Amino acid sequence: MSSFFYFLRQKYFSEAALVSVLSLILAVYFFGLFREAMLIVLIGGTILGIIPVYLNAVKALGDREWASMDMLASVALTFSLIQREWTSAVFICLMLAAARLLGKVTEDRTEKSMRSLLSLRPPLAKVEREGKTFSLPAEQILLGDIVVADVGERIAIDGVVLSGQGTVDESALTGESMPVDKIPGNEVSSSTLVSSGSFRIETKRIGKDTTLERIIALIESSKAEKPAIETLGQRFGKLYLTIMFFGAVLLLLYTHDFSLVLAVVLVVCADDIAIAIPLAYLMAIGSATKRGIVVKGGLHLETLGRADTVIFDKTGTLTRGKPEVHAVVAAENVSEKELLECGMTAVRRSNHPLSKALLRYAEEKKIVAPEADSAEVVGGMGVIASLEHTQIVIGRKEFILRNGIKLSSSLLALSEEKIEHGQSVLYVAKNGEAIGFAAFGDEIRSEAKAALFELRKLGIRRFIMLSGDNERAAGAIAEELGIDLCFANLFPEEKVQKLKELRNESIVIMVGDGVNDAAALSIAHVGIAMGGLGSDGAIESANIVLMRDNLSAIPETIRLARFVRRISIENFYIWGSTNIVGLALVFTGVIGPVGAAAYNFLSDFFPLINSIRARIPKKG
Repeated sequence: MSSFFYFLRQKYFSEAALVSVLSLILAVYFFGLFREAMLIVLIGGTILGIIPVYLNAVKALGDREWASMDMLASVALTFSLIQREWTSAVFICLMLAAARLLGKVTEDRTEKSMRSLLSLRPPLAKVEREGKTFSLPAEQILLGDIVVADVGERIAIDGVVLSGQGTVDESALTGESMPVDKIPGNEVSSSTLVSSGSFRIETKRIGKDTTLERIIALIESSKAEKPAIETLGQRFGKLYLTIMFFGAVLLLLYTHDFSLVLAVVLVVCADDIAIAIPLAYLMAIGSATKRGIVVKGGLHLETLGRADTVIFDKTGTLTRGKPEVHAVVAAENVSEKELLECGMTAVRRSNHPLSKALLRYAEEKKIVAPEADSAEVVGGMGVIASLEHTQIVIGRKEFILRNGIKLSSSLLALSEEKIEHGQSVLYVAKNGEAIGFAAFGDEIRSEAKAALFELRKLGIRRFIMLSGDNERAAGAIAEELGIDLCFANLFPEEKVQKLKELRNESIVIMVGDGVNDAAALSIAHVGIAMGGLGSDGAIESANIVLMRDNLSAIPETIRLARFVRRISIENFYIWGSTNIVGLALVFTGVIGPVGAAAYNFLSDFFPLINSIRARIPKKG
């Protein structure tokens, strides 16, 4: 009884009711009950079932999708009506209603991952204002508010920890079960759970701008995209529908046996393919979401399964993206304090990892510097800042020289020594004169080698790295990881140009962190953003967002893409095999129109059931 009320409450109640009614009609017919009224019952069942099919077919024609499932079925239904094969028509309507029901039930279960995310939004949060702490509805929290989150509570906003320390369970967003340590300065995201400790958090994003809400929006939009293999199925459907129609006409002219033609049409109606393929991709996207892999559409998942080249951005992708200052070298007559003050003033408004590292280093040295009056951040190159009558330029060597600043031979010699050891260098200039530089080092991700090894096993034939760093720093990383090609000293626009060239050679995946490689992510065949938790650039520019900041999620996603593609291809083989068997039964006289309709009904569930297997496969 509880199951009945469950179906009653769901949005697919109409399909469930139709399946029940049509099944009852057929059961009554085959058990020989109410023979005198059976014709009226069958006709009534046909009309009941045929209305949604024809309406959907007309809608598909309006959308120029004349090879849709309902269009294919309409041909078979029309033949059944002409022949007055009411039982066959009821079977067809039952199959279509059952397929729609299965699709909607599966879609509903897949969407539970999104609904479970929605349920994680805390309705209330503790907010500090004017020295007082009180509870507010989450939608009334403002940017800049201080939110207090204690152990066992979910965080209502995206923000930065001001004080407190502990661990946060991010599994709802990333799929990772282990809590993450958080200290002042770390970012936290909405819907995550405070596992231990407590935090005072400055609000940075609210409402629709939070990570949780953006993920939900991505899941919603992903359902609208169709994978390329489905488009292939639609192209096949158009050709197939034409062949089926003219073939039926020719067979009728040759045999003059309308029952035979109807049986053939009922067997070969390819309605199962029309729903099985999108169902497989829907299942795959739902499975990925539970693992912290947000796919913006089946198209990207299908393309990913055919890719053979992976292009990595270096900083924040192959490396931790948290470089540390290894050395600060000031020019003659310039103190380290003055150098750091100028650098600190310039980089405050930059999100580049090197800028953040320099800012952290200066703060650790207790350096206090004024805010710049204006600052122009030139992505991936440097910053030009102004403070009263002082101009400060900080950036790579090429950027410094491009702005007409000369580097002394002594500074060049010292910086070259750092570069020889694989470090990255940012030069600082004040009023047109170079006053020193800072040297940085970054750590390769611990999982990088294993992830690249797995990708090789999956058939990825080429790895390429794009970097804005110098040749020696980038080359050292590439050599250690076994990268096939490395392009260094690239400005953001040069990365885009290089990617366009590489894109013409093969199907490429671009992997980055979305910080200064958003343009490259957006023009690759498939753009994958690492560590999308809280990253605006990643979520906006990439086709696939890995909420876990871990390279091992990439081979996992590719395995899923190839598995669902294999399932889709298998569905064509299943469909073809069942058609051959069905046609043999028809032409040998074993089954007629009613038997063909029943056979079609039963065999159509094989590819649908096969599609339900589309989940992330186990490693190996």
